[in-house]
Amino acid sequence: MAPNRPALGSLLTALLVSLLLPALALSQGAPAVTNQGGPGSAPQANAIEQQELRRAIDSAANDRAALLRNLEVFLKKYPESPQRPQIYRAIVEASLQLRDFPRALDYSERLVALKPDDISNTILTIQLIERYGDAPGWRRGISYCGRVLDYVAQTSVSDKSPRVSAEDWENGRKRDRSSILLTRGHFFQKLNDFSSAQKDDEASYALFPGSIAAERLGELAELRKDLNAAIQEYALAFALSDGTGGGSTRIELRKKIGNVWRLAHGSEDGLGQYLLRAFDDASNTVASAKAPRNQGGKEPYDFILRKVPGGSPVPLADTRGKILVLNFWATWCGPCRAMEPHFDKIAQQYAGHNDVLFYALNCDDDESLVMPYLEEEKPKASVLFADGLDKFLQVYSFPTTVILDRTGKIAFRSEGFDYESVEKLLTEAIERTIQTAAATSPASAAAKP
Repeated sequence: MAPNRPALGSLLTALLVSLLLPALALSQGAPAVTNQGGPGSAPQANAIEQQELRRAIDSAANDRAALLRNLEVFLKKYPESPQRPQIYRAIVEASLQLRDFPRALDYSERLVALKPDDISNTILTIQLIERYGDAPGWRRGISYCGRVLDYVAQTSVSDKSPRVSAEDWENGRKRDRSSILLTRGHFFQKLNDFSSAQKDDEASYALFPGSIAAERLGELAELRKDLNAAIQEYALAFALSDGTGGGSTRIELRKKIGNVWRLAHGSEDGLGQYLLRAFDDASNTVASAKAPRNQGGKEPYDFILRKVPGGSPVPLADTRGKILVLNFWATWCGPCRAMEPHFDKIAQQYAGHNDVLFYALNCDDDESLVMPYLEEEKPKASVLFADGLDKFLQVYSFPTTVILDRTGKIAFRSEGFDYESVEKLLTEAIERTIQTAAATSPASAAAKP
């Protein structure tokens, strides 16, 4: 539910499948309906409508522009089609892929009107309004944000999946509230309702201190001509900015704080020392929330990973002396999805080898994306959060497969994969590691003359 989720184009295939299912039923054993109730009967009309929908999709093949045109033509002919939710969503996804953002916004709002309880689409609509909307859209966006905040407020820890820890659930809930409050505050600011914007930005920052909220508060203070408050907020934004969360760059923030500092003090004397203090203060404020896991690890056995689901600890120190086969992946990575069944198949082949362990290590920044993915894909290998092991091993592309020998050294590493050879290549690497370990074991050394 987090607004900063990955691009949604990857959902299009699944949406098209959901569109095709009713039509496919007509050609895969569904009873004939052409003589039920005469030529104008509802069953026959529905069958014709589904056949036309199927033709609209089939004739577009892989052309997203053609798909969009065909679906819009279909909707003109069947404006009350029961398939509208799926069709609207498919048009939104195709429009996003074609970078036709006004059309994406139009249909996402149609879907909000049709299915107001679809929180995922409501959040997407909010994102589109923030980037491409106008004043009436901003007002609607405020209403949509209220719906999402109400939804979050009504959730209870008792409703969480048993596979998600209470701590992770609560942190996700706070992130959701913080992000939506920040967006609503932005709508209020665009509409010159500075008092409401201030309230939402402060609430957002209190939940999760971040650069964007601090910068917005600095802008509001500058509009009030409260230069000292603007300096303080811009300095916090400068300190918290890491270049990954959106908002202004540090260079841009440096210009903003330099401007208000000169207005307040006549020159930039003392600004550097002030920024250093602000940086230290901000670092202390968010250290506990943002401290990376396993920081300072010097070897793989120093790392304690977490099991998915549940978050129970998995100390790699307990695997010392065993061979680890690690597959680093992310939910947004298409090749990772394709690699998964190959990795699972090899893991099953070694199920009886207690000294060869297989772990699929997730590297998503937003951990809330992982459980829905696993519920859909149902991988067989043990899934853990990478928890910094990816950074330690300098994994920057996905999927990456690494084999650690019995001493924790890298015996094999492959970035990406070839589906025709991956199983052979990885199996040979595992066998080679097993044989090398056997040849260098103390028992083997003692047996030599």
